[in-house]
Amino acid sequence: MSGHSKWNNIKHKKEKTDAQRAKVFTKIGKEITIAVKAAGPDPSVNSRLRDLIQKAKSNNVPNDNIERTIKKAMGENDVNYEELTYEGYGPQGVAVIVETTTDNRNRTASELRHYFDKFGGNLGQTGCVSYLFSTKGVIIILRDDKIDEDALMEAALEEGAEDFVADEEVFEIYTEPSDLSAIRDALEAKGYAIESAEEDKIPSTYVTLESEDDIKHMNLLLEHLDDNEDVQNVFHNWENADEE
Repeated sequence: MSGHSKWNNIKHKKEKTDAQRAKVFTKIGKEITIAVKAAGPDPSVNSRLRDLIQKAKSNNVPNDNIERTIKKAMGENDVNYEELTYEGYGPQGVAVIVETTTDNRNRTASELRHYFDKFGGNLGQTGCVSYLFSTKGVIIILRDDKIDEDALMEAALEEGAEDFVADEEVFEIYTEPSDLSAIRDALEAKGYAIESAEEDKIPSTYVTLESEDDIKHMNLLLEHLDDNEDVQNVFHNWENADEE
């Protein structure tokens, strides 16, 4: 997992200013809208919606906002969003995958192409970098003195988890995407508080940026992508990006 930390990405979202957090709320709201339209408003039978409600709560989205978004998504006149994935390269060939939710694909594609071109990269064709990543479910549990690490690891592996990683702040449990919800539910049933349960894309190789210009441009690319309201998730293989 060198150069990769799902928890650092989550912390980054939590540390945003009020204005930036409002954008996070908007992004999660789009995801909830799509989930409701696809499989209904009941989280007990809509596992994706259940995961998104947990994601919203972990990002401090008020319950009223969540309920209002679900009710609005059930209306016939609500905006229709589509989910599109873009692939490209940052400085020195850093692989970048951008997942978006948009009501205007032309606008989104134009804005993303502008960001890549401006900051030393280029937007590529579908499939140009996705082969460098594997999709995994990642369950985050905050480290607590009350949690027995060995017992948690045993419980996770017994439920079918593929890997278990412990660091100073959290436990990260890796699963097959199809097993994510079931393992999350099983751990919750055993009394563990889940901070986050989401899919992630794990790079198989990483690119190290050496020059200050490349590091600056890569940071600016990621910042602009993160600030765009159509962008839901950004995955890349920049080595030790969290340290820059």
